[in-house]
Amino acid sequence: MVQINKNRSLNLLQELIKNNLSKNLDYMPESFNNEQQQALELFQKRVYLEEIIEETVAFNKSLVWNNSNEKVSLTTSAEELIDVFKLRSDVYTKMNYNKEFPEIIEGLNFDDYDKNSAIIYNKINSEVTGTCRLIFDSEKKLPIEEKYSFDYMREKHGSIGEVSRLTVKHKTEGLNLDFKNLTTGIYLVLRDNPINASISVISKDHFKLYSKFGGFEIEKELESYGNLNSTFVLTSWDITKISKFFKKAFLN
Repeated sequence: MVQINKNRSLNLLQELIKNNLSKNLDYMPESFNNEQQQALELFQKRVYLEEIIEETVAFNKSLVWNNSNEKVSLTTSAEELIDVFKLRSDVYTKMNYNKEFPEIIEGLNFDDYDKNSAIIYNKINSEVTGTCRLIFDSEKKLPIEEKYSFDYMREKHGSIGEVSRLTVKHKTEGLNLDFKNLTTGIYLVLRDNPINASISVISKDHFKLYSKFGGFEIEKELESYGNLNSTFVLTSWDITKISKFFKKAFLN
């Protein structure tokens, strides 16, 4: 009941401010009316951010998470989630991926899909150094389905999810610690929750490594992905078919 009242109060406050600030005052200079509009937009962004944080944290708390590795975790607090959003923003800005992953609030990278995602992060010496998310299927479907339909995979596996926003602060090749921990986190979510296979877009050059995991298959080859001009492959992963290599490298 408290939560319902809080949401209702925010909605009422937003509507009240919107009604007041959206009205131009003819007797005031244009600069003042512009400032009012900017204030309204800022407030709406703040309300949306709080909505994202609240629903995302609640979703992650609802997941089964059986993990003994303290360096990889699910986000179960607002502070953790903000650190994840900041890391995404920092890395994507440096890589000039802002068009591909636009920001609603500068310095924080998030979107509506976070609400139904397992958001995993890796921490080294109290610093978040890597993150990724596994988006659970829902009525809005998956981001990749803006271009490709995966109904055939739903028929094959029953339930699917999409891995995205894989972000590592210190990029290195091969099985570095961040990559290993995040991959293990994805595996644990797939293993213990009602989702049977994942899909993801990866660089074609990286598929050789992923193919060693077992259960990894190429669904489609892409000449580009969004605004990123490179060769990518659309892959699926069935963790019931993991290899001895994966068990030794990631689960021991």
